[in-house]
Amino acid sequence: MEAEKQSSTQSLNVLGEPLQVCSCQPMTGWYRDGFCNTDESDIGQHTVCCVMTTSFLTYSKAQGNDLSTPMPEYGFPGLKQGVKWCLCASRWKQAYDDGIAPPVHLSATHIRTLEVIGIEPLLEHAHKEN
Repeated sequence: MEAEKQSSTQSLNVLGEPLQVCSCQPMTGWYRDGFCNTDESDIGQHTVCCVMTTSFLTYSKAQGNDLSTPMPEYGFPGLKQGVKWCLCASRWKQAYDDGIAPPVHLSATHIRTLEVIGIEPLLEHAHKEN
């Protein structure tokens, strides 16, 4: 029963609804399955589904996390403006604090994000979803 409870919690988004796919093109997520799911081994907590912006990609590179340069040896295509990606919750919060946070796809952002970021900043940066 405990495993069942944990599984259902892990599959919820920040709105308390079932977690939606973030991106399969490029394939994202801790498990590289398109979802911003997480587990205890995910130290960075890759739970925030973001829509990349040029300004955020430049910011991230300046912080030492180059997300725009392809690294084919790791199967990483490099990210461009408009692409969705599961970002570390702490990196998003840092970008938010610095005024450069990218928009958030709320339905694809894992509920455990709320352990690091309050719901208000996420709602404030919600991507207009269709």
